[in-house]
Amino acid sequence: MSDSRERILGRVRDALAPLPRRAPLPDWSEALAVRRGTREAGDLWALFAERLKAVNGTPLTAVPDLVALLEAGGWRHGYCDPALWPRLRGEFPAAFTVETEFDRRRVDDYQFGITAAAGAIAETGTLVLSDRGTSCRLGALAPWVHVAVLRREQIVADLPAAIAALPADPNVIWVTGPSKTADVEGILIEGVHGPGREVALLLAG
Repeated sequence: MSDSRERILGRVRDALAPLPRRAPLPDWSEALAVRRGTREAGDLWALFAERLKAVNGTPLTAVPDLVALLEAGGWRHGYCDPALWPRLRGEFPAAFTVETEFDRRRVDDYQFGITAAAGAIAETGTLVLSDRGTSCRLGALAPWVHVAVLRREQIVADLPAAIAALPADPNVIWVTGPSKTADVEGILIEGVHGPGREVALLLAG
């Protein structure tokens, strides 16, 4: 690490040191929230999957389907959260190279990253990621394909419920579909500053 970078990061650490807890959420009225029928939804996964597809995300419910998706795209080298890999390993054929440690020096080598989600929002098809729940933030944000592993009980109905359930974490990321950007002419481009494919994999238990 360069001396300049260490000095900058040191100043950031010094500025954060007096803050023992995260700042409290502002007061707001839940009556201001506009909902799209989420409170009546019986199956939050079904609604989440529908909304995720609407923003060009990919919902999956089986590991073989994930393997088929990766094979079809030619994405055979990736990273997987070491806590998740024992459960997934048996479904991946030998043609895949999956590492459980993300090497920052080879960031461009990883075509996909599999990490744990902290939650999901059915109303918007949004995945919630956190530093404490994600084994490697680069593993979730740098590869072209990001796979967020999710349990059914982690899905909340809407934005107010998601805010109430925010983890006590200094860095929480809400991901709604693949990374997107647009220029002044309104041309939408996906995958410019993050994954170009966003996958939610629902696992039981």
